[in-house]
Amino acid sequence: LQTRMQSLQPDPKAQYRSVYEALKKIVLTEGFWRPLRGINVTMLGAGPAHAMYFACYEKMKKSLSDTIQHGGNSHLANGIAGSVATLLHDAVMNPAEVVKQRMQMFNSPYKSVLECVRTVQKTEGFSAFYRSYTTQLTMNIPFQAIHFITYEFMQEQINPHRDYNPRSHIVSGAIAGAVAAAATTPLDVCKTLLNTQENMALTSVNISGHLSGMVNAFKTVYQLGGISGYFRGVQARVIYQMPSTAIAWSVYEFFKYFLTKHKLEKRT
Repeated sequence: LQTRMQSLQPDPKAQYRSVYEALKKIVLTEGFWRPLRGINVTMLGAGPAHAMYFACYEKMKKSLSDTIQHGGNSHLANGIAGSVATLLHDAVMNPAEVVKQRMQMFNSPYKSVLECVRTVQKTEGFSAFYRSYTTQLTMNIPFQAIHFITYEFMQEQINPHRDYNPRSHIVSGAIAGAVAAAATTPLDVCKTLLNTQENMALTSVNISGHLSGMVNAFKTVYQLGGISGYFRGVQARVIYQMPSTAIAWSVYEFFKYFLTKHKLEKRT
């Protein structure tokens, strides 16, 4: 839904006024499973990407907090650790995101993930899978910095003793995801344009070939939609990120608690 709603020059048959209308229209005209196209490639990359992401975050957060605040909770350390973890995460997830978004576009010519990968590789080269990598980092580094700082801040407020408390992890994760998602929507719109290379959008502003680079994407979005163009799909983005970050943090905190408890029991 987010990919469709961020389309800058959509096909007349793919114009939506709200998240609900978009979902209803896609299911009725393109089938029940259409909104989930490309999810398999995302799931394939998500496991290793998140493993590296949280392992790097924990290690860096501890090291930096010890240096900056002598073992206390440092918001600066949280932000830096989240930013560095993003570099590893996005190196795995960027190609998966490109494939997923191309398969989710209206009238997508690809019938399968493998066909999409082969066609993009053959027609645009391997670099197409990383064309939006710098943009992804430009978006995700501030997103993750805001996300981690907000999560740790919320934990300080509602779970100051840092006990394992599923409700506090879900609430903190959801709020952190919503704040970070809303703040970085303009960057996400640019990333979607770079990933999908919308022909109608690029033709309407006389761009031939492939659009590349954050600066060009920002200019193109402004030419096509003005200031409001940067916030296309903000509602869908927030709705998507809130449960996503809430689930991610609650699962992560559960395994962190479970493994720590298990390790302590083995020692005693």
